[in-house]
Amino acid sequence: MAKVEHSIQLLSQKEPLPNNAVVCLMAPTASGKTSLAYELYESGKFEIISVDSALIYRNMNIGTAKPTEVELRQYPHYLVDIIDPTESYSVANFVTDVECLTKEIHSRNKIPVLVGGTMMYYMALFDGLSAVPDTDKQIRFEVEKWRLDQGTESLYQYLQQVDPIIAERLPLGDTQRITRAVEVYKQTGKPLSEWQKLPKQALSNSSQQYWLGLAVMPDRPWLHKRIELRLQIMWQQGFFNEVIELLQRYNLSSDMPSMRCVGYRQVIDYLLLTGHPAAKQLINYQEASEFLERDCERVDKAFACQDMKNKALYATRQLAKRQYTWLRNLVSNFDQAHSDSTIHDITKSTSFNSSNKNNNSDKHVIAFEHINEVRNYLASRI
Repeated sequence: MAKVEHSIQLLSQKEPLPNNAVVCLMAPTASGKTSLAYELYESGKFEIISVDSALIYRNMNIGTAKPTEVELRQYPHYLVDIIDPTESYSVANFVTDVECLTKEIHSRNKIPVLVGGTMMYYMALFDGLSAVPDTDKQIRFEVEKWRLDQGTESLYQYLQQVDPIIAERLPLGDTQRITRAVEVYKQTGKPLSEWQKLPKQALSNSSQQYWLGLAVMPDRPWLHKRIELRLQIMWQQGFFNEVIELLQRYNLSSDMPSMRCVGYRQVIDYLLLTGHPAAKQLINYQEASEFLERDCERVDKAFACQDMKNKALYATRQLAKRQYTWLRNLVSNFDQAHSDSTIHDITKSTSFNSSNKNNNSDKHVIAFEHINEVRNYLASRI
């Protein structure tokens, strides 16, 4: 992958990172960014903020490739193990937490390094959040009861009436987004599509901070091999049993965000398909079982097990593909947002935001082919 022109110019900048810097280490899954974060922490100048929508859950360790307890003690991470798998954590929650954490870390004369692969979170930081309010707990309870009593199709039919624009974008199987859109309308009386038209506010547009996005896009065959190896290790470490223990410990539904994480979803599907006793712990077991329309007694469990692993591998590769796409778009949009004068004079403050390109923020995005290039670049600036 050839670096874009502005990246080459910015790479020549060797000035030390300013005290108000916020470094974002953005890379696909299994690309080696965590080890670099550890090195940065050991320098004594950085503190780590996790940007991972799966690491937020307690007791979801193996399938999320979460750092071990020893590693977390040695290299503390913010926003890891902060909620149970039954709880919700919105993108807005994440942005609010990052805003508070960056201020706290800067107050200790350290630099926050944001590390992870949840591009939805990075998108909120770089491109901004819409003004959609968080769902009231009572509204969420009412809509969930509606879904459990009458099914997702009933919610979808309602959404077609009150917000046909959003309904047209969503497939019937996207329970999470359909539910969210219905919640927004029930709470505010305004369609989600109308909320999404309002101007966005991006945390990275702060004129008080220097945001540095480091986008790593390694060679895909190399990354695919690492993904496959990581999954093999996860199965060997007991990932399958971890999911069973989660079902026994919590009142979980297959539709919950935690159980829709890559890997966990495939294990849940296998448990349902084969009629495993643990599947009956799901609070939506009846609904999920009927949706499969399978005969457990006739299922070849050995074949189903291998199919589960194959699907988990495929889903992880698809996740990496989506991460690549977002990173390419971020770099491309950043490049397009700059004038020629900005590119040729890298000492000037630069900015990128698709909804507001005329702000006074100090924001940079640099593309790299390998994590070692990022390591060398940061070494020259700290």
